[in-house]
Amino acid sequence: MSFNIALTGLNAVNEQLNTVSNNIANSGTTGFKSSRTEFGSVYADTQAMGVEVLGLTQSISQGGSLVATGRSLDLAISGGGFFTVRASSGEIQYTRAGVFGTDKDNFITSVGGQRLQGYPVDANGNLLVGALGDLQLQTANLPARATDTLAFVSNLDANEAVPAVAFDPAIVDSYNSSYTTKVFDSLGREHTLTQYFVKTADNSWETHFYADGAPVAAPAGAVAVTFDTAGTLTAPVAPVAVSFNAPGANPLNIAIDYTGSSQYGSDFVVTTNLANGYSAGEQTGLAVEKDGRVFANYSNGQRMLQGQVVLASFINPQGLRNENGTAWSETGESGQPLYGTAGVGQFGALAAGALESSNVDLTQELVTLMEGQRNYQANTKVLTTNKELTQVLFNAI
Repeated sequence: MSFNIALTGLNAVNEQLNTVSNNIANSGTTGFKSSRTEFGSVYADTQAMGVEVLGLTQSISQGGSLVATGRSLDLAISGGGFFTVRASSGEIQYTRAGVFGTDKDNFITSVGGQRLQGYPVDANGNLLVGALGDLQLQTANLPARATDTLAFVSNLDANEAVPAVAFDPAIVDSYNSSYTTKVFDSLGREHTLTQYFVKTADNSWETHFYADGAPVAAPAGAVAVTFDTAGTLTAPVAPVAVSFNAPGANPLNIAIDYTGSSQYGSDFVVTTNLANGYSAGEQTGLAVEKDGRVFANYSNGQRMLQGQVVLASFINPQGLRNENGTAWSETGESGQPLYGTAGVGQFGALAAGALESSNVDLTQELVTLMEGQRNYQANTKVLTTNKELTQVLFNAI
């Protein structure tokens, strides 16, 4: 009986050594989670029968250290959650190994060719939240966009006096303040839109518009800008439509919004001068934010949203089925995945240009290796002793 019991011990320790060897071998594998062999005693009624391996448990919830790589599509999760990837067969897996790249169709893929899942964008660059799908990057150049809105917030100095001469942009004393904004036509060419502010009375001003040094076609004349006695803007309430022609391009029609402007007894200052529109640009790189949003950067300083990486979480991560040490699949014990945005609630933040290292603790593994070696030797000693006792019995007979 002792021979069989020792044999179960040798088999169990051998499986433990296999687990330790696998952990040590994968100490440099990105996103790898170490395993531990779980033992259980075997009894037949009250008779001890030895030991058996109940199974392996993985330290899924224990994260590894983050290592910077500099690659824009290397992603690491700082906290909870898994990346979701889909194989060409439709099989869904979950991983912490964030080594991603692109395939020939510009889909973001793992090293194994599985496509990273997230929220894609529509033709206008709007996120399709709730519609989980393959993330695909756009590689085309960014076409020019004509300026059509301008958010302009300023403070006009209430201490200014009414100019003594009629307005003339060539005469500095004929206006109180001016400000020039860069705008773009449909071909991406730059133009200047200058606003001249002329005080006409207490709390009353006029704004004159000039494009590239010439008066604009619309509005004809000046636009009245008025404030109440507390310095709050009272008119215009709606955006002012300014139009002018650009040779060889579509006419520019710009809506200028003065909401938030004021008139106080302090210097003229512009706090907001935000015009849309830009010239054409070539893609220069990618950037992934902490919340998983993927942007393409362009040479004209613009960036365009390409999609958002979504993370998955499980009620019981230990119930996931281990596929290869760095990837898992859903089971009935794990429960269905809960999807969410990185950095919100139980989901960790994303770190771009970094990877999560293996969480294998080499010191602990070596200690376990030595313990396994001693256990193996002890069970071998039982076999040797059993053999000697049996030999003594035979000699006695």
